[in-house]
Formats: sequence, C-alpha cells, structure tokens
Amino acid sequence: MSEAARTYQHFREIFGGEPRIRPGRARVRTREAEGSEPFAPGRDPKSLGSAIDALTAQLGWTGPLSQQDLLSAWPEIAGEDIARHSEPIAIEGGVLQVRCESTAWATQLRMMREELIRAILERHPRAGVDTIRFQGPDAPTWKKGPRSVPGRGPRDTYG
Repeated sequence: MSEAARTYQHFREIFGGEPRIRPGRARVRTREAEGSEPFAPGRDPKSLGSAIDALTAQLGWTGPLSQQDLLSAWPEIAGEDIARHSEPIAIEGGVLQVRCESTAWATQLRMMREELIRAILERHPRAGVDTIRFQGPDAPTWKKGPRSVPGRGPRDTYG
C-alpha cells in the first residue's frame, strides 16, 4: 500500500468513515507505568517537607534524625532547670546517656526516670529510647601528671 493510501485511510479513521481493518493480530498498546503520563493521578507537585519525609523514610534516616532531634530538644523535654544541670550525651542501644553536674542531680533524675521516659516517648517515639542512664561528673584521675602516685591516689600524709 502506498503512503498516500495509508494517509487517506488514517484520515478516514480519524474524521469518520469505516475503520480500517488490519490484517493479522491487532497490536495491543502497552500502557506505561502510572504517573508517567502528563496530567495522570499522582503527578501533582508535592511540598518540600513531604518529599524530604519520603526520602528519609526510604533511606532509613528517621531513627537517627529523631535521636538527634531529641538530644537538641532536651531543655523542652526535661525542663530548663534540669537542662542547666544535665546534658544528654548519646543514645546507644536504646539507652539515653545523660551526664549530670553532680551525683546529687544524678540521684534526683534517677527518681524522675519514668516521667522523663514518658515525655520522650510522647514527643520522639521514633528515637528508640527504652531507658535512661544518669551519670555523675567525671572523677579526677591521679594516674597522670608530675605528682602521680602509684596505687589508689593521694593519701593523707599526716597520719
């Protein structure tokens, strides 16, 4: 069939008239995947926040990002007074480690553990915190320096 005849049949098919009959099997058009056609459902623009949320969920970053958010929001969770005397250090294996300014503050915060865990689970459920470990301040070491003493540390020399 000549090109002119094919064009004529195509125009007849489009603008009315008898549909052309194809010899053999008719071709079946395969549709492309959903969302690849213009104006198809799911093609609307998304907000930047929802795109970032989808990306972090896809990459598995929701837990670590939530943990960092918890560490930075410690004053809102624990309160300003407590935050002045304590500092969250890290979250390892579901344990939030908090360093306190004194052993007295560590003891008081141990008694408030359940209340703090409840507040953490309400605000940051994806952080994966199961318990809190409160530490006192780091004790000085007597093992280094010009006046180091072998053994248990400085002794009372007046005894």
